[in-house]
Amino acid sequence: MSANRNGNGTSAQSLGAGIEFVTQQQLQPDSKIYERVQNLGAFFEKQFGSKADFFVRVPGRVNIIGEHVDYCGYSVLPMAVSQSIFLAVAKDEDNSELHLRNLEESKFEGYDEDLKTFKIDLPKTGGPAWYKYFLCGIKGIQEQLGGKWRPIGMRIAVDGNVPLAAGLSSSSAMVSSAVLATAQVQGMQLDRRELASISAKCEQYIGTHSGGMDQAIAYLGRVGCAHHIEFHPKLKGTPVTLPAGKCFVVANSLAQKNKAASSDYNERVVECRLATRWLAKIKGLLNWQDIVRFIDLEEACQMDNETFETLIKDNLTKWVYTRADICKELGITEQDLETKFLSANTRHMEQFKLRQRALHVIQESGRVAKFRQICEQLAVRSSEQDVKKLGQLMRQSHESLRELYECSHPDVERLIAISNEQDVSARVTGAGWGGCIVAMCDSIEAAGDYIKALKRDYYANLPAHLLERHQPSDFNEVVFATLPGNGAELYVK
Repeated sequence: MSANRNGNGTSAQSLGAGIEFVTQQQLQPDSKIYERVQNLGAFFEKQFGSKADFFVRVPGRVNIIGEHVDYCGYSVLPMAVSQSIFLAVAKDEDNSELHLRNLEESKFEGYDEDLKTFKIDLPKTGGPAWYKYFLCGIKGIQEQLGGKWRPIGMRIAVDGNVPLAAGLSSSSAMVSSAVLATAQVQGMQLDRRELASISAKCEQYIGTHSGGMDQAIAYLGRVGCAHHIEFHPKLKGTPVTLPAGKCFVVANSLAQKNKAASSDYNERVVECRLATRWLAKIKGLLNWQDIVRFIDLEEACQMDNETFETLIKDNLTKWVYTRADICKELGITEQDLETKFLSANTRHMEQFKLRQRALHVIQESGRVAKFRQICEQLAVRSSEQDVKKLGQLMRQSHESLRELYECSHPDVERLIAISNEQDVSARVTGAGWGGCIVAMCDSIEAAGDYIKALKRDYYANLPAHLLERHQPSDFNEVVFATLPGNGAELYVK
């Protein structure tokens, strides 16, 4: 199958309206990733004594606006970044063994498993081992294929430069890369939307209730564009041209939180689902227990964004709800609450901030719609006033994430304070509780000045162990300007 290069630089083959397939590309010596893939190929040969059959690249992402709304059904506006997970893969029809090796052997130990009998056990405390994310992707394809699944052996070497636990979706990129590699080995048609959907679903095996944004942009990303990604009624990605000349900067606070190791992320999911059911019951919907996403409630009651916000303010009047409050309003027992409404790692919850979480989601979904609309207006006519509105929306998003969703971090707030001093609009991106901020600068030159200020005022004052690690590279791996890149790619040499 030959690669068909479309106008946005994405290698894809169209087999029907809007359907894109990942296709094999020849890796060219002038490619920016050529040297990295060469090094990974050499590592593969050293480990396994043979050459890889193909290579996979799946990017991380930065979300420009639309945080913690995807699992409620609302659209987001991310872009793929150049930082990626890379795999070198060879299949072995003669056995069912998986052999995983990581280029960073000292940090990530190798792993071997029989694909006839593999299972994913999660630790009671701490985060899952790195290879468990990979097994999630394999299990996702196994579930998708059902009776057609064949336990074909795979030898895989892994490399990656997506910062861990930084809000750039390193874990989702790993899962998505495993999905793509396994699908290729199994001989599946590589429909980008289908693979994104499988990748989103199978993160549940690692204990994360993903909304689907990370996986969607990992597959649908295009050079030069952000993507407005909708999840309802079905997955749809629309390229959005960002304002001419603007440059986005990602800055890693280096405060880390692993989504799968902590319950904070899933607590927010649970609070949103409880708020949805509470409001659905108030609206008199007989199937209120089945409505778990705000967008489904919005559709069932034919509400617009403003009406929904009013519904929340009028009916979720307390700042903190107890278990007793929720059981009384929903007419359920505490045992029902634990078994039917709370997930395994949220059963310890005693208090629920339904009003704050609901208000953030509905207001943030409105900000995403406004951001896209302004970008589309700017594509046909320039307006400095409209550009300023984009910056205001980013700042409002951060304020809401800090105050209503409570997912910022003191180190993130230091980065935001420096950004404000530099008159740069910035917000926390990703799940939060540390990780990265994304900032919008007026030009590449302005981005350079901004990065210098961050290095001087934030990174130069890091604790000694972090300085030792990051100062030799002048912090270039933790703060950088970025441009929108392509989604998942599959290469042969």
